[in-house]
Amino acid sequence: MKTIVLGLPKGSLQEATFSMMRKAGFNVQVGSRSYAPSVDDPAIDARLIRAQEVSRYVELGMLDAGITGHDWITENGSDIQEVAELVYAKQGMRPVRWVVAVPEDSDIRSVADLAGKRIATEAVGLTRRYLDEKGVKADVEFSWGATEVKAPELVDAIVELTETGSSLRANNLRIVETVLESTTRLIANKESWKNKAKRAKIEQIAILLKGALAAENVVLLKLNAMRDGLREVTDVLPSLHAPTINTLSDDEWVAVETVISENEVRELIPKLKAAGAEGIIELPLNKVIV
Repeated sequence: MKTIVLGLPKGSLQEATFSMMRKAGFNVQVGSRSYAPSVDDPAIDARLIRAQEVSRYVELGMLDAGITGHDWITENGSDIQEVAELVYAKQGMRPVRWVVAVPEDSDIRSVADLAGKRIATEAVGLTRRYLDEKGVKADVEFSWGATEVKAPELVDAIVELTETGSSLRANNLRIVETVLESTTRLIANKESWKNKAKRAKIEQIAILLKGALAAENVVLLKLNAMRDGLREVTDVLPSLHAPTINTLSDDEWVAVETVISENEVRELIPKLKAAGAEGIIELPLNKVIV
């Protein structure tokens, strides 16, 4: 029996979201022309919706919950229940930014210089509110796509979403101001959130997704050490918490386990070996629940 209707973002966030869902324990599959992904959880009825629209349908109750960006919640002015912040994007585990960008040779150097100018963007509401807050009057028009190529021939500036800035640089654009920094969010319809069964399911998804994200850049390190040399080994180790230490069948030896950042491993293993550690094993993790 289905418990919730869940909106998953179609577009730039789709593959990253499906990957996170799989790490969280939900196998999501969708055909090339399907808008109803299958999830191997009988309580979830999934829909593939453009990220720009997810928050509107969640607010209206057509979706019980959904995954979308903080930017589109803000753009739509959606009245929803925010359940969890999930810091991932199309290309990595980082926030994305909506920025004002202009051609490299433009005279525009600050948001004040946008007064009387023409600006193209997909986030019209977001841009207009930002300009209003700065006391700047400009002509903001909706862009249907390929926004980067519109300056300088069609518009004076653009407000565009960027993760690394590489696409802007490739189009000879420079960033003037950041309009909004955004992260991915799990959101819920407010009435659905009051429903005990629906809320329990949404909270389960939140816990598992946050656990998958927490495990994204860490590994489990296991090793053995002589008991009388344990201090030298543990002094080398960073940890989310204190390392777990268990006695082995040979009382002179102990087993040590700890979770560490993946990018620390290459520096740590030689140091651990030098400190007397043996049987060092590095294991990937799917979820870390903290």
